[in-house]
Amino acid sequence: MSTFTQFLLITFCVIAAISAYEDTDIVSARIETCRGCSLNRLPEVKRFVMDDAPHFERLEVKFITGAPPELILLGNGDKELERIPLSNLSRQECNDLVKSKGFIKRNDKEEF
Repeated sequence: MSTFTQFLLITFCVIAAISAYEDTDIVSARIETCRGCSLNRLPEVKRFVMDDAPHFERLEVKFITGAPPELILLGNGDKELERIPLSNLSRQECNDLVKSKGFIKRNDKEEF
């Protein structure tokens, strides 16, 4: 393999790696879950969804009939990057998970 071909191959790999990295940047997230049904059987997750999740920046909650609770990480253009089931997590674990993905809680106190 010539030096020029090696250079092109390495350049292509670097560009592909950078593009892949940019495509996987988490821009926002959504929690999809039913409002009752399975959520009522998961009191810890329900408290997270109803009480904690609305306070995180760039995180929305979408209620879909019959949907199990999942955290959906989104990239540019709302491209789905990852789905994470929340059913087996505690309220604290749900909060820790969202924080570990780079989301922060809004300051609920109004400043004067």
